[in-house]
Amino acid sequence: MSRNTGSTWKKSRRLGFSVLGTGEELARRNYAPGQHGNGRRAKLTNYGIQLQEKQRIRHTYQLSEKQFYNTYVKASRRPGVVGENFLVMLESRLDNLVYRMGFATTRRGARQLVNHGHILVNGKKVDIPSYQVKPGTVIEVKETSKNLKVINEALEASLATVAFVEVDKDAKKGTYVRVPERNEFFTAQEINELLVVEFYNR
Repeated sequence: MSRNTGSTWKKSRRLGFSVLGTGEELARRNYAPGQHGNGRRAKLTNYGIQLQEKQRIRHTYQLSEKQFYNTYVKASRRPGVVGENFLVMLESRLDNLVYRMGFATTRRGARQLVNHGHILVNGKKVDIPSYQVKPGTVIEVKETSKNLKVINEALEASLATVAFVEVDKDAKKGTYVRVPERNEFFTAQEINELLVVEFYNR
C-alpha cells in the first residue's frame, strides 16, 4: 500500500501553506523547519514555483506522488479544463468525502476508515480510498462501526461541512450532492492548479 508519511506540520512550514487547511501548523512558527528555517528564503525559479504548488495540493490531499500523478493523467483525458477536472477528481475520492462529511478529522484518518471497511457506498462496502464517487451517492458508516470513538469524536468536532455534501450526523450518513465549484476547493488559502498542469506538461 502506498503511504504518505512524515510530519504534516513540517511539510506545512516548508511549503508556507497550511496542509490541514486550518492554519494551526503556521500559527507559532510560519517559517521552514531546520536550523536556517527562519532565514531569508531564496527566490524560486518557475520550476520551483510549479513544484511548490504541486506539493501544496498533493500534501493537502495526503497522496503519494504516484497516486497524485495517476489522478492527473486520468483528469487530462477527460473533456473540459484539465486543472478543474483534476481538482474535481481529488475532491470526489471516497476518502476525501468521508473527511468532508466529518466522519474523520483528517484525510489520513478517513483513508483508514475506508481501508478497514467501516464505510458503505450506496449500501455496499467499499474499501478503496481512491474510489471515484458520483454526485447523488450516499456514503455512510457501517452499522457495526457507528459506535467507534474516533468517528463520534470527529463528528462532535465538526462544526460545518462544505455545501456540496449533506450530512445526517445522528444517522452517520451523508450524500455527495453535486460536483463542487471552483471557489469551493480551497476556501482558506489560494491555490493555482494551472501551475500543476504546467509542471506535468513541461
